[in-house]
Amino acid sequence: MTDRDARLVAAVRAGDLPEVHALLGPGRNPDAVDEDGLPVLCAAVAAHEEEIAEALLGAGADPDAVDADGSPVLCTAVAAFAPKAAAALVRAGADPDRVLPDGTTPLLRAVESGSPATVTALLWAQDLQAPELRLARPARERLLATARHWYETGAEAELRRRTGATAPARTLTVEDEWCEVEQVTLGGLSVRAGHGAVLTTLESAFGVPAPLTELVARAVRHPDPGHVDWAASRAGLGARLGEGARELVTSLRHQPSADHRRFAADWLASRQLSLDSTAYPHHEDDRDLLAAWADAETDAVVLAEVLWALTEHAEVHPRLEAIGLRYADHPDPRVRRKVPDCLALHDRPLTARAADALGALTRDPDDEVRFNAACVLLAGDHEDRDGPRAVVRDLVRDPHSPLRGGAAEVLAESDDRTADATEVLLALLDTGDRILRLIGAYGLARRDDPRTPQAYERVEELGPIYRPDHRANALADWRGRNEAPPHGGNG
Repeated sequence: MTDRDARLVAAVRAGDLPEVHALLGPGRNPDAVDEDGLPVLCAAVAAHEEEIAEALLGAGADPDAVDADGSPVLCTAVAAFAPKAAAALVRAGADPDRVLPDGTTPLLRAVESGSPATVTALLWAQDLQAPELRLARPARERLLATARHWYETGAEAELRRRTGATAPARTLTVEDEWCEVEQVTLGGLSVRAGHGAVLTTLESAFGVPAPLTELVARAVRHPDPGHVDWAASRAGLGARLGEGARELVTSLRHQPSADHRRFAADWLASRQLSLDSTAYPHHEDDRDLLAAWADAETDAVVLAEVLWALTEHAEVHPRLEAIGLRYADHPDPRVRRKVPDCLALHDRPLTARAADALGALTRDPDDEVRFNAACVLLAGDHEDRDGPRAVVRDLVRDPHSPLRGGAAEVLAESDDRTADATEVLLALLDTGDRILRLIGAYGLARRDDPRTPQAYERVEELGPIYRPDHRANALADWRGRNEAPPHGGNG
């Protein structure tokens, strides 16, 4: 192993992307191997260093490299739940449909893994034929049967059957692209419990969609709007309006199951985000339905979802303020958190009753309720600005508040030019969080504070300021406003 190869191996192990780029210049060897003969590409993929893997592939690394067990690196990406690396490998020439010695394929292994993001990456990778065209019918049926078996059996139960392990499984919630899913580890193997979403994805790709009621059942099996199965069913039903999906979903509001009602409210909220009245012409009917539903819903979690759905469209429902006032003193904070958006009538000033209710909510015991109410009052140019400004500053001061970062952003961007606001922004420079320091420096720059350059130096003590970022660029803007041009310049 040459010195350059050794340095590349060390950089990959350290996750040092800039050093990897530097070592992939002239005389590069993107197929360098470590002391055990393992290609650095395999090491990068296994370590979930997806950007490094893409850099190596861009420099010409072999996309068919094999790991210590002789498995293709694409299978390493599948096992590591690394969809970006998997997609990059396929773009570079790895075959997701290649039959392996055990009779599986990388795509089949991805289906078994229960990661919808990884399956999607291999189904529709760039430069590949559409999956329904490139895969023969037996292959499609095998993929569907595998996904259905894992879904019906359950991830943990299937792992126990395969490994014979009797110890307790280790389960944690992880991100799978934009959603969340449980990752189950047992007997030395790990899978993700997203087989419902995988099955929904395959059915759509192969033109064999499940009954609409089955999609609902898959969603509520994991009653969480952030779960991959829920999200896949929501999207799947949204694509099947012509088959009666809206009628089925809206009927769920009468179900005794709160999970079914919550799914209906969440689905309607996702429809409200669409501004295309041709693709979805039911906005007005949905808003009327949601307003009537808000009057009748008794479950706090579902009610909060209904209020959220009701406030997501650009057009305000005529009863929205009345609904917000009705629930301003609801005993559950999850409902009260949605009330400020109900009272924020964007096309006209706040009414006296709405302003009074929002003022009371700025004294709520819940951080998020206070913050939301303060933001609406500030955005509405309410005559009493000191109260809501103080709410924002107090949240920024509180190191334990989950709203601290959001409140800091609002304070930095705001017109609050009080001495207290400046002190709060300065205090952010003493935190151990680089982003909070950057927000503090940005807020000082916007206020033309003379300590701005030193503030940005404090940010860089914790790491580089990545660009493009409007908060990073504010330093140059501050210099342009506050420093004289160099002698002989064209200022």
